[in-house]
Amino acid sequence: MNKISVVILNYNGEKLLPQFLPSVIEHSQTATIIVADNASTDQSIKILETKFPSVQIIQLDKNYGFCGGYNRALKQVDAEYIVLLNSDVEVTAEWLTPMIKLLESNPSIAAVQPKILSYNQKEKFEYAGAGGGFIDSLGYPFCRGRLFDYTEKDSGQYNDTCEIFWATGACMVVRSATYHQLEGLDEDFFAHMEEIDLCWKIQRNGARVFYCGDSHVYHLGAGTLARSNPRKTYFNFRNGLSLIMKHWSTKALLFKLPLRIILDYIAAFKFLITGHSDDAIAILRAHYHFVKDFRNITNKRRLLKSKYLISKRNIYRGTILWDHFVLQKRKIILNNPK
Repeated sequence: MNKISVVILNYNGEKLLPQFLPSVIEHSQTATIIVADNASTDQSIKILETKFPSVQIIQLDKNYGFCGGYNRALKQVDAEYIVLLNSDVEVTAEWLTPMIKLLESNPSIAAVQPKILSYNQKEKFEYAGAGGGFIDSLGYPFCRGRLFDYTEKDSGQYNDTCEIFWATGACMVVRSATYHQLEGLDEDFFAHMEEIDLCWKIQRNGARVFYCGDSHVYHLGAGTLARSNPRKTYFNFRNGLSLIMKHWSTKALLFKLPLRIILDYIAAFKFLITGHSDDAIAILRAHYHFVKDFRNITNKRRLLKSKYLISKRNIYRGTILWDHFVLQKRKIILNNPK
């Protein structure tokens, strides 16, 4: 068994691999580096074989998405710690050391993320993960250092090590045993919010998720799907509903699920009147498929409830929509998690 395996999921990344893989090879000498390919149709495999012979390759027979791709690939990886790393991340010297040290110092910690900075604006936090992920009382995810499209400049304000609600799938170190015990990522999510679902399961299982500010990486972001893409809008709204349906208590769902649905339709109307009709349609499609898959989601909910207690750890008691858009807050002080 290897101690650490860095696993990069790739799909048609012939431009990203030569740009970002060299830093991973240079700064991950204590780890085995693996590229799991989601049946790319470009020159990805040829580039890996000719330019990066030290990198192991796992070839999948079709594109299983982020969740399915990782689940199938990680079944073939024998390591104590697994690093889920996006193909558009530049890592830095000793990036793994403090995170592995943190995991080894406390067996209750199951997953860790580093500080995520922007590759294009290195003085600023990056959208996906930033200074650690949290979730609010209505189930909306956010990060320290990033609220919606506003990102803070890094001035060392998140150089701490602290417990968080979720770690980003762009760069997450997770115990292999935990990943497989919890059956990995929910493949019905396909992509987006799947790491929040996994981290919620980790906490319901009695373990913890941490942020390690002693490590930092640079994330290009939107390497495979732009943030403004209606397909991403679809996944975010559909998976957001599935997430809260799986993990909230019945009491919370009776009040909060209808409110979330109303807020989603308000968002769709806003997209429509601002000329983003494709995003508005994406939200309607998301709700249609949520209803269509409702029985499957409730079956997962019952299974989780039979295995794990409902967890409210590290949930922000406020509402991010109100705080950011009404109160005009650019930064959330997390002094009241449940």
